[in-house]
Amino acid sequence: MTDTSRARKLADRIRVVVAETLQRRIKDPRLGYVTITDTRVTGDLQDATVFYTVYGDDEDRAASAAALESAKGILRSEVGRQLGVRFTPTLTFVADALPENAKTIDDLLARARASDEQVRKAATDASYAGDADPYRKPVEDEDDLDLDDEDGDTDADADAAKTAKDDDKGSATA
Repeated sequence: MTDTSRARKLADRIRVVVAETLQRRIKDPRLGYVTITDTRVTGDLQDATVFYTVYGDDEDRAASAAALESAKGILRSEVGRQLGVRFTPTLTFVADALPENAKTIDDLLARARASDEQVRKAATDASYAGDADPYRKPVEDEDDLDLDDEDGDTDADADAAKTAKDDDKGSATA
C-alpha cells in the first residue's frame, strides 16, 4: 500500500532541491530562464517527474531541455544526498504545458470579451421588429375593476342584481 502523503512530501522536497541546485551549483548558461513548476513521484517512490518552464523561444526551450538532460546525474546525486532516502528516484524532466494552456485560455477569453462587446453595441442600437412584446396582454385600469363586496362582485354585477330585484318587486305588485 502506498502512502500518498509521503510521496507528495517527497515530491515537494525534490522540487526544492532541484531548483536550488540549478540556481546555485550548476553554472550552465542554457539554464538561465528555467523554472521548476511541479514534481510528481510515483507511488513506489522510484520515479520522479520534474515539470519545468523556460522563458524564451523554441530554440531556448530545446537548449534548456538538453542542459537538463546533461545535468540529470548531478541533480539526482544531489537529491539523494539531501533527502536521505533508501532509493533515490530517477528524474525525468518534462516541459510544462501550463504557460501555453494559460495563453490559449487568455486568448479565448479575450475573443469572448470582444464578441460580447460587439453584441452589446448591436443591442444598444437595435429595436424590436414588431410590438415591444406581442405576448403581453394590456393591463386594465384599476378603476374598471372596482370591487364593492367581499364576495368578488363587481359594480356591473351589483347593478344587474338590483334591477332584477326591482323587476321582481314590480311584477309582484301589479
